[in-house]
Amino acid sequence: MIKPLFTLLTALILSSMIFTIPTVQAAKVNITWTEPDKYRDIDSGTEGRKRFRENMFNEFEKHLSKLANALPASQILNIDVTDIDLAGDVLASGLHQIRVIKDLYFPRIKLSFTLINAEKVIILSDNVNLKDMSFMMGGRLKYRNNALSYEKKLLDDWFKNTFADYVEK
Repeated sequence: MIKPLFTLLTALILSSMIFTIPTVQAAKVNITWTEPDKYRDIDSGTEGRKRFRENMFNEFEKHLSKLANALPASQILNIDVTDIDLAGDVLASGLHQIRVIKDLYFPRIKLSFTLINAEKVIILSDNVNLKDMSFMMGGRLKYRNNALSYEKKLLDDWFKNTFADYVEK
């Protein structure tokens, strides 16, 4: 009695795994960080500048790759980031520096991009100056508990508006 039940449960588990394995097709994303030493504001306030920069770039790269999941796998998205101004500003507080978020210090990202199709033809290209002057207004923030939450929302909005005609539906 136990053996047939175990066999049935095993078969059900295996069949559900077969049908729930997602097929991941995403455009390849290449990100270039041009002259990051000249970026307007990429200070953490609490963490070492070099370590913070590496972590920040890694977060942005993961997020942009996630966004590119909506694009066909045959496409290539090249992004050249030329400036970042994180939401908030780093202010001295005694011996420490902390990032203070106020609506006066809105997030900004300057970048250029090209979207290339399977035939290696540029199908979309632009230089953009992203900013969200009302980043503290409105409803709930999707990335409320994540690092770079305001900047990720800014990139989400840009991606949605820019690539609407190119995403796989």
